[in-house]
Amino acid sequence: MRADAQRHYSQVFQPSRLYPKQHTTAEAYAFWGLIGLNVATTVAAKLLVLYVLGGFVASCTHVAWCWWDASGPEFGLKYALNTPGLLGCSGPVAAISSYKALLEPLGVPHLGIPLPVPVVLFTLVYCCLFVREQGWKQACFLGSVTSYICAAVASKEETFTYQAEVDRLMDMIVNSLYSNREVFLRELISNASDALDKVRFVGLTDAKALEGREQLEILIKADKEANTITIEDAGIGMTREQLLSNLGTIARSGTRKFMEAVKEAKGDANLIGQFGVGFYSAFLVADRVTVYTKSHEEAQQWVWESNVGSHQYTIKEDDSGDNMVRGTRVVLHLKEDAQELADPIRLAKLIKQYSQFIQFPIKLYSSRKEAKQVVDEAATAKRQEEADKIAKDKEEEPIKVEPVMKTDYEDVWDWRVENDNKPLWTRSPKEVAEADYNDFFKQTLGECLNPIAHTFGEFLDPIAHTFGEFLDPIAHVHFNVEGTIEFTSMLFIPGMAPFEQQNWAAKSRSIKLYVRRVFISDEFDEDLMPRYLSFVKGIVDSSDLPLNVSREILQESRIVRVIRKQLIRRSLEMIDGLANKEGGEDYKTFWESFGRNIKVGVIEDTENRERLAKLLRFHSSKNETDMVGLQEYVGRMKEGQKAIYFMAADSVEVARAAPFVEKLVAEGTEVLYLTEAIDEAVVTNLAKFGDHDLVDVTKEGLDVGEDTGKKLEEANKQLAGLLVFLKESLSDRVEKVTLTSRLLDSPCALVTSKFGWSANMERIMKAQSMGDSRAMEYMKGRKILEVNPEHEIVRGIKVLLDEDDKERARDLAELLYETSLLTSGFALEQPKDYASKVYTLMKIALGYDLAEEEAAAAAAPAAAAAAAAPASAAADSSSSEKQQQPKMESVEADVVVEGKGGDPDPWGKQ
Repeated sequence: MRADAQRHYSQVFQPSRLYPKQHTTAEAYAFWGLIGLNVATTVAAKLLVLYVLGGFVASCTHVAWCWWDASGPEFGLKYALNTPGLLGCSGPVAAISSYKALLEPLGVPHLGIPLPVPVVLFTLVYCCLFVREQGWKQACFLGSVTSYICAAVASKEETFTYQAEVDRLMDMIVNSLYSNREVFLRELISNASDALDKVRFVGLTDAKALEGREQLEILIKADKEANTITIEDAGIGMTREQLLSNLGTIARSGTRKFMEAVKEAKGDANLIGQFGVGFYSAFLVADRVTVYTKSHEEAQQWVWESNVGSHQYTIKEDDSGDNMVRGTRVVLHLKEDAQELADPIRLAKLIKQYSQFIQFPIKLYSSRKEAKQVVDEAATAKRQEEADKIAKDKEEEPIKVEPVMKTDYEDVWDWRVENDNKPLWTRSPKEVAEADYNDFFKQTLGECLNPIAHTFGEFLDPIAHTFGEFLDPIAHVHFNVEGTIEFTSMLFIPGMAPFEQQNWAAKSRSIKLYVRRVFISDEFDEDLMPRYLSFVKGIVDSSDLPLNVSREILQESRIVRVIRKQLIRRSLEMIDGLANKEGGEDYKTFWESFGRNIKVGVIEDTENRERLAKLLRFHSSKNETDMVGLQEYVGRMKEGQKAIYFMAADSVEVARAAPFVEKLVAEGTEVLYLTEAIDEAVVTNLAKFGDHDLVDVTKEGLDVGEDTGKKLEEANKQLAGLLVFLKESLSDRVEKVTLTSRLLDSPCALVTSKFGWSANMERIMKAQSMGDSRAMEYMKGRKILEVNPEHEIVRGIKVLLDEDDKERARDLAELLYETSLLTSGFALEQPKDYASKVYTLMKIALGYDLAEEEAAAAAAPAAAAAAAAPASAAADSSSSEKQQQPKMESVEADVVVEGKGGDPDPWGKQ
């Protein structure tokens, strides 16, 4: 640094540059006074944290001096920019920017002036004396060194602490963190459970911690008159310092701190709290919260109190005389809009919903109806009256009868345990009997508001947290996952489908999530279970789940994906067990209830598609009553068969009568009948099962055997003219006309192209209320007319063409096409025209002379014109004559017209 300063001196502070003319001693002192002012300003700004104005003024003095010294403004600016001493002027900027963060919290006042006068005077005097004694070279060196030091100080990195507005933070916790204010009871009970866990853990090493209050319990009491709710525990309690630390510091979790201490001591404690904000959920329903607490570590009992909307709280020693021995009592003074919560029945439902599996007893002060025998005064008086009457008739002395008793019920207030049910999933699967699983699945844990609803296993009360089924599950699985991720789960398949199963848009509430036996939620969309497995009911309990602070939302993470994958795998294993079970009755019951869900899974779950394909069941041509799986189909395929054939239709009867399956069924080839709307989409997405393609028999290119190839080649030569004629007659209604060997009894059939919709899918898509008409036109399959060359009708049309009777042949081609539309599953384009042709055929069958009808139809216009002429003349007569004329009634008359030559036209063509 000294070398740099000397180099700087040799380049900048040369006497010839600084003193182009001789100056007096006073002028020299003035010059060095300005340099001293610069150095002092920089140092003072660094040390005293002043405004940058002092350094700026000092810099300006250099420019002014150089101007006055005849060095010129150019040299003055260069000096101001290059002199290391001026680098220190950047220091005040950093100092001022950090002033509030560093000095204001410490209580250092702002001076409010750009330069303290005493410091300036002292610096000037010191510089003058320094120059006089040491010379201007040493003074210049001192200024340069000081400048470098100031520049180094200016570039030093500083660390700051985040500040928070307590009012705003509390408002966010109370009003924005939780979506349901009823969770306040869950959070406070969880805190009480943690306190009990802590004192029990401490009691293992310090028996005095449990003295005086050995029973570990949670007491809850509602007081409607005082509008309060009290939650008390016999836990570890808090000292004054712990009150300040736990309740006075937002987001500080005493439970987490305790768990860290336990881990350091190599112990184990299963506690709930994580975030340190659960206590503040009390302000969701209370406008004032009072906490009474006493720790076994000190004799004093403390009171903590705070109001909603306030960032202050008070702590004082409790002088009420109510000695708690040990524990914590939280008193909630309810808001006006939360007064309905001061009801034991409401609190009991909340306890059952969220905290029914807490390991410590939760006692609620509530009333119960207790029966007792009392004297029925009216009945006793009536009996006495009858006895007196009998005694009077017998002239005997009346005797006193025994009093008539009746059963009366009175309200008895007492502490009642609300969490009798034990978490079955926490036990080893080997220790749980089958009956226990069934009872757990069917047990009613919530309050049923409608007794009729219990018949259907449903509750009108949305907080009745239970499966509430009345049938045993047809399958269940209980498993534990250990390792990097630990959780326990029980899954059930109900004995019947719920009535709301068709509501796919609703959130599934089948999987109930617990964290350390505390209920969190049962609304997770598809976070834990895919949509097609929404019928599987179950419980997941884990301490590793990544919840948000309110513990209501499951956040996406690797842990969630692992749990989801495990639940899907276990569910499919459970269903596989049903499918492979002997007898097959359970799987038949399952398929009737949840078969559509499995089909949706084949479409949506590509990862498990092959596994789900083995669970599919369909009707078939070999067994129309019982359903067959794809594995069973493949096991009994004909030798040489390479594909799995299917036919999609509305019902088994329609599929059986379709022309597409005639020859396949006759030759013993099994065809699957897809009778549900989703089936065709399922097999289209599946495409293959093992090494076998899934082939739609209604599509073109169906291979029914190699032996038919030569016959079709010969038939093509014979019927080439017929095929051309049919294509010309039908025009663009069909893509092409070909011969086929797939038909047996039908003259023809309309098949579709390989990559378009089939007739069945086209009908389904037309029925969609929100269907896209543009996509429908694009996805429609091209119609191809396949003709059976062996059929009599086809041969008959060929004869008509050979006789050059193209008109009749064209009429037959039209009828043939429209009939094939119906038999192939398409909708008629002109139903009225087709009906007219059918009626004509019916008349011919009944022996009607169509020639006479044709002549009558031709003469009808002429007869109508002849009848119109007299009517026009009569209209010109006077109105009086019309009134005098009698009313004429029309009668039907036969019109005889000579027939035309030639054969009658059976189609009624004009």
